[in-house]
Amino acid sequence: MTPDPLTVGPHATLKEAETLLAGAAVTTLPVVDDSGVLLGTLGEAELLRAAAAPDPRAHLRRPQPHLAPPLLVEEVAVTRPATVRPGDDVATAVALMAATDTRSLPVVDVDHRVVGILTRSDVVRALARPDRSIAAEVRRILDSVGGGSWRVSVVDGRVAIDGTTTTAEGSLADAVARTVSGVVDVRVT
Repeated sequence: MTPDPLTVGPHATLKEAETLLAGAAVTTLPVVDDSGVLLGTLGEAELLRAAAAPDPRAHLRRPQPHLAPPLLVEEVAVTRPATVRPGDDVATAVALMAATDTRSLPVVDVDHRVVGILTRSDVVRALARPDRSIAAEVRRILDSVGGGSWRVSVVDGRVAIDGTTTTAEGSLADAVARTVSGVVDVRVT
């Protein structure tokens, strides 16, 4: 996730929000109150819908009531966005992104304050992590739990751990390796 993401208040103007999105090269802003509590999200889709003014010639075909365009974030923000917690499984978050057709999910603490945002790009970057970096982190964590004699190799994100002597050691090595970002699969022998 990206910690401490850029946020916007509900009373900000849409123009201010557009400027924030464009300047930071992000696709979604969490909408928060003064305490950082999540109120909703504002993404490119909401801004585009708000900016798509009706054709001024439409009244020639049929009369249309004149509606003032929205001006404030609170008028167009998604008010019940899907969220995740910091300790949630990435697979669950990815499934939630797919099910809700969202590009990002606010990460909230137990008090519903925004602590981060998880984007599709964050997940792709984790998956694209170099094998040598994954192997080094798996080795470091295994060493910290007493697995200094275990051999670790990684090819295309698939971790192979050799040298465990008991079922409990194998289970521990498997569980530890699966916590490392970029790991696609684990094989323990």
